[in-house]
Amino acid sequence: AIDYESLASLGAIMGSGGLVIADEDTCMVDLARYFMSFTQEESCGKCVPCRVGTKAMLATLEAICAGRGRPGDIEYLEEMAQEVKAASLCGLGQTAPNPVLTTIRYFRDEYEAHIREQRCPAGVCTALVRAKCSNACPAEVDVPSYVSLVAQGRYPEALEVHRQRNPFVLACGRVCPAFCETRCRRRELDQPVAIRQIKRYMADHELAQPWTPPRLEEPKAEQVAIVGSGPAGLTAALRLAQQGYPVTVFEALPIAGGMMAVGIPEYRLPRAILNIEIENIQRAGVEIRLNTALGRDFSLDDLLERDGYKAVILAIGAHKSRQLGVPGEEMPGVYHGTQFLRDIALGPVPDLAGQRVAVVGGGDVAVDAVRSAWRLGAAEVHLVYRRSRADMPAHAVEVEGAEKEGVQFHFLTTPSRVIGNGQVTAVELVRQELGDFDAGGRRRPVPVAGSETTLDVDVLIPAIGQDPDVAWHNAEDAIAVGRSGTCVVDASLATTRPGVFAAGDFTLGPATVIDAVAQGNRVADTVAHYLQTGKVELVAVRPGYEIVEQVFDLEPYVRAKRPPAREIPVGERRGNFAEVELLWDERTIQEECKRCLRCDLEWLEAMGLAHEAVPDRLLVATAPVLAEGRN
Repeated sequence: AIDYESLASLGAIMGSGGLVIADEDTCMVDLARYFMSFTQEESCGKCVPCRVGTKAMLATLEAICAGRGRPGDIEYLEEMAQEVKAASLCGLGQTAPNPVLTTIRYFRDEYEAHIREQRCPAGVCTALVRAKCSNACPAEVDVPSYVSLVAQGRYPEALEVHRQRNPFVLACGRVCPAFCETRCRRRELDQPVAIRQIKRYMADHELAQPWTPPRLEEPKAEQVAIVGSGPAGLTAALRLAQQGYPVTVFEALPIAGGMMAVGIPEYRLPRAILNIEIENIQRAGVEIRLNTALGRDFSLDDLLERDGYKAVILAIGAHKSRQLGVPGEEMPGVYHGTQFLRDIALGPVPDLAGQRVAVVGGGDVAVDAVRSAWRLGAAEVHLVYRRSRADMPAHAVEVEGAEKEGVQFHFLTTPSRVIGNGQVTAVELVRQELGDFDAGGRRRPVPVAGSETTLDVDVLIPAIGQDPDVAWHNAEDAIAVGRSGTCVVDASLATTRPGVFAAGDFTLGPATVIDAVAQGNRVADTVAHYLQTGKVELVAVRPGYEIVEQVFDLEPYVRAKRPPAREIPVGERRGNFAEVELLWDERTIQEECKRCLRCDLEWLEAMGLAHEAVPDRLLVATAPVLAEGRN
């Protein structure tokens, strides 16, 4: 409701009757700075709290936006805001701190990112954002530099740049949702640069050249155990091995790779491709022990007390499917999504020839399951989702692929009962309509009374989400987990047990490969700091970046268009798991690279740094930021 009492309860006021709409591209710290700048200029200066207090608050906000924030700044702003509100004489001073207080209240994490990590999540604060694409990448991969190097045909150098932050170039070149492209400034002109396809081409181009990760530091004695060989676990293992630590990875499955290996179908990520990257990490000295499960073959006590590991990282992923919670779900013919995809990867492969299959869900697992069922010869494939298509969390390209392959969609529909007599024969569906908004900002689906219909199926695949499997967990482990099974960690990714850390889907819930890679980088920095100092605290290491000379004129590429994607025809996909997406040729890739607007060079100018004198390629390294201050 837009009335005085409702807005006051949120800490806001309505003055002239205007509303400012902010989205994820709005930096809330910068927004608070903007409002404070206005009120500070408007202050008449009669009372000290308003005249001096707003100036002090503005100076602190400007420092945070410029990357000069310090631990304690948030608490200082809160204290100063309360003083200004309480002691100012007029309404201007009394309400001036409201934007600061409410942005801290609702978006404190953005303040903490600016101060602790020197990162602006929205990509607005110039001093902290060299290029929006890199800023949007969870692992902060140096996109402008590797794209510029690919444009010049310098593929090994481009790969070197990428692997500094993400070792899974081949995998992410195929399955990454490309957060970088969603923030690419080129999209403001026409379409974003095809960064993911460029990544894949440079990696595939160098397939014949095995990569041995360089060791960056001298060997150390302290051993580290990592439980789980998904992208978070393997990334952490690589980074620690590069710093000289002996690392052993324990994997419950018979193959390494986690959900990359058993949760992503081969038509998206071929297993041979993934294995190449796992072998790269093993060449760094990482040992991987397969068929070795936490809780069955060893315990945390075994690792820390018997086997002498000085730190343990839990990266067990989220492999447990959520239940539908409807009658008949236990009936034969109900085949949960993660198990379905795992059986396709490991065997025995389900026989769906001539079967009628329905998948419930709207995420990546649901879409992967329904497209896999079609490839396995299902006569009918249906996808049932309780919200609208616009609300589907699955990658849009994958949803479009399912459409091309003939999947029948049932939006605003949810199952209410599984029907059968010892075997699934049908599922009862209830139509939904969108009601009030929920806490996530989406309208909540509400069942429509009397709208029940029946869909005849032989196999029902629930894929409504996953949780970590914590069957191994007990009170003696001293590891706190939440209701969904995710691990309770602090900002440094430390658990409630000394010496034990966690990363990836075990802390985030189901996320993307690149999110897990970012967590792997982060937890490795934390663990290395812990082993060196004995302290458990946030260590935010700002990645180094390249400055690559601009060797061609951008003007001819102002009107250049992004090429259309290349895929194998739909008719050739049935009955096999051949990779769907095809590579562009070298000329197309290099021409696409030249559509990049080189935001990194504009940033140099904005920061007052001349790039004309920059050599052909210059590596700029940056220091870690510790919890108690700047190193």
